[in-house]
Amino acid sequence: MAKTATEGKGIRVALIASEFNYDVTLLMLERAKEEVEFLGAVLGPVVKTPGVYDMPLAAKLLLARPDVDAVVTLGAVIEGETDHDQVVMNQAARKLADLSVDFEKPVGLGISGPGETRLQAQDRIENAANAVRAVVKMARRIRELRA
Repeated sequence: MAKTATEGKGIRVALIASEFNYDVTLLMLERAKEEVEFLGAVLGPVVKTPGVYDMPLAAKLLLARPDVDAVVTLGAVIEGETDHDQVVMNQAARKLADLSVDFEKPVGLGISGPGETRLQAQDRIENAANAVRAVVKMARRIRELRA
């Protein structure tokens, strides 16, 4: 199915971007904003967190707002010398999924990693747009289920 400019009509999307690895996440943030506009959705609050691990708290506060229909998280969890990247990603992803279910609003996982190099993270910047498309589609489906 081709994307249309009205696909996200009226859906309010908040974005959360990690400041860690900001050379990558800034580009992800800009790409996500472009996709929100392209889909005809409404850009909600944009929040920056120190890192990916800090995102669930920001997501919880945004999901509680009546003017937010969906949240997209943007980050790059790059492999280091220890397994810290796996711990960060696993914990954040699990909690973000729980929040989505608890608030009955979609949360897009536009976070690349773990186990990736900086070059791989740069190659995955487009995944920010994929996360926006996913939450817009899911928000529409939720509206249909509630109708």
